[in-house]
Amino acid sequence: MLLALSISSIESIQAFIFYITQYSLSNLNIFIILITIGFSLICYNNNNIEQMKLIDQKNSPIQLISQLKGYFHVNPVLALSLTITIFSFIGIPPLIGFFGKQMVLSAALDQGYFFLVLIAILTSVISAVYYLTLIKEMFFYSSEYKVNTFILSKLPKFTSNNLEKTGSHNIIISSPFAFTISIITLIILLFIFVNKE
Repeated sequence: MLLALSISSIESIQAFIFYITQYSLSNLNIFIILITIGFSLICYNNNNIEQMKLIDQKNSPIQLISQLKGYFHVNPVLALSLTITIFSFIGIPPLIGFFGKQMVLSAALDQGYFFLVLIAILTSVISAVYYLTLIKEMFFYSSEYKVNTFILSKLPKFTSNNLEKTGSHNIIISSPFAFTISIITLIILLFIFVNKE
């Protein structure tokens, strides 16, 4: 964003506006997904000692990367939505984050900022390593979560019956969260099909 602002051209201003818009959408999606993941883990116990030692345990359900370990086995749809959004942050084509980075870097190259573009690409690659750690935790480890039967018995009858029938011990996500996550994830994923005339 600073690179787009440092170049004083019409193309860079357009790139900045687009980048901040797509970045805000992706951040909103990550925020809602993490809230939903925390809510979906209510039915589970985790015997991880690190998590039990958290000082503000009651404030935020997701505080450590290790809390996402094996989450794909708990809720594959939310894990895939989080992965798509993370890939957008990294700038993987054809996701919306790629186009934001491409516009900024193109505007910088047009003005001759070759060294700054190289630094931007290097920092993007370094940040990708940290983002990929989240994906590794979700997909390549087994889940440490065990169903908490006490909490499961306190859920409404419809929810607990549904959990028993499906064999999945995941709670139902509220409609506004599910709708918002679905729409923003589809925008991130299918932006390439927008008519760019």
